[in-house]
Amino acid sequence: MAATLPKTQAAENRKSDPAAADYLARVRELAPALSACAQQIDERRELPREIVDRLVEGGFFRLLLPRSLDGAELLPAQYVPIIEAVARVDASTAWCLNQNSGCSMTAAYLSAEIAREIFGPPRGILAWGPGPGEARAVAGGYNVTAKWAFASGSHHASWLGCHVPVIEANGQPRLEADGAPTVRTLFFPKSKTKFEDIWHTMGLRGTGSDQYSVTDLFVPEAYSLPSIARNSPERRREKGLLYSFSSLSMYAAGFAGVATGCARATLAAFIELARDKIPRGARITMRNNHVIQREVAQSEVRVASAWGHLIRSLEDITEAVRARGHITLDERMAIRLNATFCIHTAMEVIDILYQAAGATAIFDENPFERPWRDVHSVSQQIQGRQAHFETVGAYLMGLEADTSWL
Repeated sequence: MAATLPKTQAAENRKSDPAAADYLARVRELAPALSACAQQIDERRELPREIVDRLVEGGFFRLLLPRSLDGAELLPAQYVPIIEAVARVDASTAWCLNQNSGCSMTAAYLSAEIAREIFGPPRGILAWGPGPGEARAVAGGYNVTAKWAFASGSHHASWLGCHVPVIEANGQPRLEADGAPTVRTLFFPKSKTKFEDIWHTMGLRGTGSDQYSVTDLFVPEAYSLPSIARNSPERRREKGLLYSFSSLSMYAAGFAGVATGCARATLAAFIELARDKIPRGARITMRNNHVIQREVAQSEVRVASAWGHLIRSLEDITEAVRARGHITLDERMAIRLNATFCIHTAMEVIDILYQAAGATAIFDENPFERPWRDVHSVSQQIQGRQAHFETVGAYLMGLEADTSWL
């Protein structure tokens, strides 16, 4: 932009945060190489090895790992802007980082020994996805047979996980005290799985979110957790402030960063386009068109407002949790609402700018169609679905609300 709008004090505080500023500087160093690989990322449907190497060297897969495992243990408002900065360059890379980082929060619940085995090595990266399956209880652990998909970041991961119901030796499902099926999260080396290439998608092509399966794989008890524990901060072993937040909240906020990064990249590209483009039948550049000026201003304020509200809420909630010692249902609902609104606001802004760019937007070599595809894919993922508005709306009106995605 020829001019920049003034930053809020919160933005200035984040800029001066040593931990966040260091990683944002690393993103800037990585950006040229990442941008140069954009077409390769889409065509290969995975992150190139040289990019993964740079991400590992930069500590990007350790942003939410405990300090006891040489992780950064960043707080939410420190972490999410890093994902947003990566997404401005490549949304698939940012998506993988957020997915793998959310998975890494499991380290706060595993025993120190198992957490070190999985996450201790430089390439200790965990991925997982949803799908049907079962874990049959046997002596010392479980025999797992299942097939899962949407395993974002699995191509460069070293460990995989799954969330499956437990079946007792007598063939009956294990039940919780309230009668619900017992579901456990199990961890195993990626080398023990079989992959199927299913990731042929419109957007987020480089995430390599393929399907994987195991058949009658023995997983020792120590390599499993009750699935509910992963999002129950009171059950954590690590007591850092970060782990007062659930991985679901961090997924939501991080994927909002992916969407906002797409919107920011699109807005910057549109302003550049408008400087010189004279649409067919027009006599002036787009930049001098009053309608375009209004749309750019409205796009800026919509993205900035949604993003700023998300970050400020993360900062405020973090300070409240620090003082109180735990997160409340109100605060978890707020994170879910603000993240979902951020995702859909970013998508709406990109749609407006995509239309305004005209035929320029449809060509692969121009920087419009890729973030358009990516942000629409973000909105379709379970973390971005509009049903979250219904959940929060029901809660705000005093009705019983589904809390399973908080």
